[in-house]
Amino acid sequence: MRLGAPRKPTRVVDLINPAAMLAPAANVIMQLSLPGVGYGVLESPVDSGNVYKRPFKRARTTGTYLAVATMGTAADRQLIRDEIDKVHALVRSTESSPLPYNAFDPRLQLWVAACLYRYYVDQHEFLYGPLDDASADAIYQDARKLGTTLQVRDDMWPPDRAAFDEFWKRTLDELRIDPPVREHLHGVAAMAFLPAPLRLLAGRFNLFATKGFLPHEFRELMKWSWSSTQQRQFEVLLTALRIADHVIPREVWLFGYRMYLWDMRARARRGRRVV
Repeated sequence: MRLGAPRKPTRVVDLINPAAMLAPAANVIMQLSLPGVGYGVLESPVDSGNVYKRPFKRARTTGTYLAVATMGTAADRQLIRDEIDKVHALVRSTESSPLPYNAFDPRLQLWVAACLYRYYVDQHEFLYGPLDDASADAIYQDARKLGTTLQVRDDMWPPDRAAFDEFWKRTLDELRIDPPVREHLHGVAAMAFLPAPLRLLAGRFNLFATKGFLPHEFRELMKWSWSSTQQRQFEVLLTALRIADHVIPREVWLFGYRMYLWDMRARARRGRRVV
């Protein structure tokens, strides 16, 4: 029975810990802060992927993608890539859109993949601090599958962590969150898409956690304040998550990904929609 973080993680999936339950909305904000991604999601005609209309379906699709990209076989990755392509083919700007975008644009998908890489690294480092260089390099190379499982060509993934940092810094200059996208994202963080009882129970806490996990530059794009008192409260939350990671077996955190893989493969065998 394994407890706590692996001593020498080498794969993206090795970084999963209890923070994975509270960090997703922060990562969605990071992804949608690139305008082409933000408006692509906001204006998408695909209702089955709309978190406000089909929240549990949206969660299943995202979870399945992450499970496949981090734990799946090459055949699994090809399957979900083909299925996502069918959806992305429907997501493109119209004459009324504030800017041109296309969900097949590998540059937009590269940003999404970069944010997902940060999602895994951040959840580990919030609880345990920086990875050692050997682990960080191995995980970074494994993370390219987060992009190539979409439309990102292998040679588009920055070759090493230094190149990734340069790419990240350059892209920060392109980011903005316009009011319609900001309203959408605030609702995601506050779980406005859930039925009232669940929203009232969890929404305020998830909004707080989202603000805490969000890097300051993205917090500013959302026009959210963050006080020293909130930071101290967030540190208490991180301590609780760290304790949870040392008493709950890692298999619990991996079980969800394994269930997503099983469900996707079962759907494919029965000829049902995968995403």
